[in-house]
Amino acid sequence: MSVKPAAPSASFSGPFALGTFSAPDQASFPGLVVPEGRVLDLRTAFRDPALTTRRLFERWDEVLPRLGALAADGTDAPTDTADAWQPLDGLRVHAPVEPRQVFQSGANYRQHVIDLEVAHRAPDDPRTPEAARAEIAEVMDRRAAEDLPYVFIGLPSAITGPYDDVVLPSWAEQPDWELELAVVVGRPAYRVSVSEALAHVAGYTIANDLTDRATVFRRDMKAIGTDWLRSKNAPGFTPLGPWIVPAASIADPGDLRVTLKLNGETMQDESTKDMLFGIARLVSYASRTSRLLPGDLVLTGSPAGNGMHWGRLLRDGDVMDGSITGLGSQRTRCIAQGAS
Repeated sequence: MSVKPAAPSASFSGPFALGTFSAPDQASFPGLVVPEGRVLDLRTAFRDPALTTRRLFERWDEVLPRLGALAADGTDAPTDTADAWQPLDGLRVHAPVEPRQVFQSGANYRQHVIDLEVAHRAPDDPRTPEAARAEIAEVMDRRAAEDLPYVFIGLPSAITGPYDDVVLPSWAEQPDWELELAVVVGRPAYRVSVSEALAHVAGYTIANDLTDRATVFRRDMKAIGTDWLRSKNAPGFTPLGPWIVPAASIADPGDLRVTLKLNGETMQDESTKDMLFGIARLVSYASRTSRLLPGDLVLTGSPAGNGMHWGRLLRDGDVMDGSITGLGSQRTRCIAQGAS
């Protein structure tokens, strides 16, 4: 059974957020959530029974003012949608959007990369940990100034809800957490410049990009390098949400606190200021090769404090609480495959 807060809290910046919800034994629906803890079924408001959050992003410039007006009506005055509002605490919260594409950023937090490099040093590395850190830090600073982001592709099928259980596959020897800021695309983006990139961002949400460290690198074909399919894309390896906060409600996405607690103990607690490549550079870079579509996700990388750093990886019964400034929080419980 999924672990959920006793009373889900509509905590986020701005007057409203978007999500996907369902009442018991009912189909899921796109919802407008307001800080008072109420949710409006947008199928009713837009008179479209087939509406999804992704379809809203396909019309983002058109619907954004309407969403703001609906949020104001729902908190200040009765409207023809008054009967469509429901209490949040009576609903299940799903992943807020179903993207067609997921772009993931690797090695994008300075301190995180330094920690991983030190943790993965060869046993015969002659450098002290301090010397290794200093050398890697110099490489990171040079990379941020002169190099390109590292972006790869994730699978939408790995996405799960923000309060759903996460099944740890029996083959995953070193499952690890990686909480990160996720960008939601609102306008198609292809070959956009850095200066244009943020105009294509509809909003932000929270992602936990779980990774099995033991299968990141191919042991049988070292020359090929990383195996992101196996290490990151098991079903449920990307808890997403709880909702999407419009970009206009986040004053500075380059200075948000990313915090993950494992069984109540803080493991990650870092600002997005530590990113080597900011949101605009990531979106622009991904768009040079691929056409980004409304509802797509660009994950921006994870800060320091992963399990490899602490020498404590995920196991059956662990509970992860993740939060990012202004975006709310998620809670997921780990269940070992085959465990009852």
